[in-house]
Amino acid sequence: MVTPELLSTFPLLKPLPKEILSQLAPLSTMRKFARRGIVLNAGVREESLCFLFEGRLQGVDFTIDGREVGLYFVEPGDFCGELGLFDHGPQPEYVIALTGAVTVFIPMEALREVMMKQPGIVRVLGERLAARLRQMTRQRSLLGLPNISQRVCCQLWMLIPEGEKDGRSGSFINNPPTHMEISIMLNLSRETVTRVFQNLQMREIVKRDGASCLLITDLQTLRELAEGKQEL
Repeated sequence: MVTPELLSTFPLLKPLPKEILSQLAPLSTMRKFARRGIVLNAGVREESLCFLFEGRLQGVDFTIDGREVGLYFVEPGDFCGELGLFDHGPQPEYVIALTGAVTVFIPMEALREVMMKQPGIVRVLGERLAARLRQMTRQRSLLGLPNISQRVCCQLWMLIPEGEKDGRSGSFINNPPTHMEISIMLNLSRETVTRVFQNLQMREIVKRDGASCLLITDLQTLRELAEGKQEL
């Protein structure tokens, strides 16, 4: 059962008055997905916006020859499928569960009514949509890099929080994608990505800090590798 208190845990919905959350709660549904389950279908007009409560999702597309390409990640508290809120059109890419996931679906029609009364929601949705489009454009541009090591280093550089890219003491990437997930994002084999990581670790550019954190110990070198100024 979806409660107003549960809806208020999502950053997009938290500013909404309790009475509005109480109206949305009975219209919402909670759904669980197994790993690799399809959360949103490409080419289908989805009728609900998906909020992630637990787990991790990924937006994916397919090349003409059928190879899977990762586009973006969806973390707990985030949402996906928002494009249909604005144009009533079909979902452009698949969203799959990378782990077991718990989601909350809220009907788009109900959210459109809320958007008319709460301009702040429209602003947040617009900013999130713009950020995702920019990120997907950058992601696709990586596929054109002929140097495999540079492609992987660019992907790592994109995962570093913007506010930490100019730091001198390194940076942490929390819950980094697995080698398999990175390989899907870059249209590479998992073994190729693993070899690049081994070289980065040998040069002490990256270091594992437990299972859920990757430490970038040499930001300057990683940046030069990503920009093609050095070779790994």
